[in-house]
Amino acid sequence: MGSSSSSYAPKTIYLDVDGKVQKVVFSRHCSPCDIKELLCSSSNIPRNTAIMMVDPEGALVSIDPTMPTNSPNSLYKVVPLSTGQLGEKEDMFQNVLSQVAEQFSRAFRINELKTEVTNRLAMLEKRVELEGLKVVEIEKCKNDLKKLRDEMTSRGGGRVNCPCKYNFSDDGKKVTPRRDVPNYPKYTLSQETVEALKKPTFDVWHWEHNEMLSCLEYMYHDLGLVKEFNMNPITLKRWLLAIQENYRNNPFHNFRHCFCVSQMMYGMIHLCNLQEKLTLTDMGILMTAAVCHDLDHPGYNNTYQINARTELAVRYNDISPLENHHCAVAFQILSLPECNIFANVDPEAFKQIRQAIITLILATDMARHGEILDSFKQKVDNFDFTNEEHVTCLKMVLIKCCDISNEVRPTEVAEPWVDCLLEEYFMQSDREKSEGLPVAPFMDRDKVTKPTAQIGFIKFVLIPMFETVMKLFPQIEEIMVQPLRDSRDHYEELKQIDDAMTEKKKTENMSLGGKKK
Repeated sequence: MGSSSSSYAPKTIYLDVDGKVQKVVFSRHCSPCDIKELLCSSSNIPRNTAIMMVDPEGALVSIDPTMPTNSPNSLYKVVPLSTGQLGEKEDMFQNVLSQVAEQFSRAFRINELKTEVTNRLAMLEKRVELEGLKVVEIEKCKNDLKKLRDEMTSRGGGRVNCPCKYNFSDDGKKVTPRRDVPNYPKYTLSQETVEALKKPTFDVWHWEHNEMLSCLEYMYHDLGLVKEFNMNPITLKRWLLAIQENYRNNPFHNFRHCFCVSQMMYGMIHLCNLQEKLTLTDMGILMTAAVCHDLDHPGYNNTYQINARTELAVRYNDISPLENHHCAVAFQILSLPECNIFANVDPEAFKQIRQAIITLILATDMARHGEILDSFKQKVDNFDFTNEEHVTCLKMVLIKCCDISNEVRPTEVAEPWVDCLLEEYFMQSDREKSEGLPVAPFMDRDKVTKPTAQIGFIKFVLIPMFETVMKLFPQIEEIMVQPLRDSRDHYEELKQIDDAMTEKKKTENMSLGGKKK
């Protein structure tokens, strides 16, 4: 059950950098190029420099995930290759490349083909732009009508304490995408990316917002949701833009977290073969709830909303104020014709889809964790995929798993999320202190550390929930449950180190105090 039994455990080597020991940790799934970049960075060598690595005896060490580990007593050294060693090979390589390029150019008339493709792309872009301009005109007419209505109707009062980007009296103006015509770059996903998207090991930190939008768009197409709900592809793009622009730039609850949860949902759909067990409508509900689940999160949790008596807490009577708000913003966006991906769905079917999405988003309130997990435990041993109540409970547990799944991912992907979450916690606890409100110990910068924040959460929330899901889908043990156990062991080791350091400082202080007397 320890780190050694998992293929996801990171690998550690030790380098001699200017006479000092430098510890380097990397995933066993890193490519040799990634490892070389990491070694260059660790050794203060410019990126893309050709390097070799030697052991204390001067023997060459292969730079790849299978390299042998060493210890601080047997350091490796990274050595940049001189220009002279590379120059001759580079010249020969450039000559060969030039000859090959010339032959290809002659054989395939590359320039002519390039011109033709460029012209065709320009024509397609123009058609998309024209369609978008029509939508802009319609939107202008709608805005004019709204202004007239605003003049006839008195608007509601100001907001309290924790203002939200979206306000019910704004009539949807804030949720319209700032870019009327979807114009984020058109990325063609490589086969490697397509396969990686289906796995929990996917590194969500390597992607810009436009690339994440393209990945989400691909997921909807790949699962057959665009065809099933007869979505207009341009509307799907516009909806995704509106979603992105209605996530705030919080340290944790931001658009990258939205993408993280949605990608994990997409991965679990593939890993658990849910396409064979659930309907396409269920797939659409799961994915859309994941995308929308934290819309317009203000960065302060339900406890703060209730204690500070914010507008959201008052509006929703202290009952899951944030989750109710996320739902409201989600359906305010869908109420815009240019963003309604369910526009071609039968009204009665849409009612059921809407209710199901609301049910899933409300299930992400951690105050309901015990209630939802207990309900699932009662059903899991005799689970019936034809029973609607059973399936609804499963979907609630799936979105909960995805929402708090960061520790399932490799350490180098998961650990930065802990820093982001603690930063958001500390912002809240500082504000609570300044406003004279109660402060939760796990959010107090003076009381919590990274290990203490994670150990209890992993042991008593994550592992029991994922092990329950594992009863229904045994295939998740190696890929999702074992990494959680490894993560628990990792943080327990860190806590032991922290405790030992604290004890050592106490002893030293006592010793110094005794000498002064």
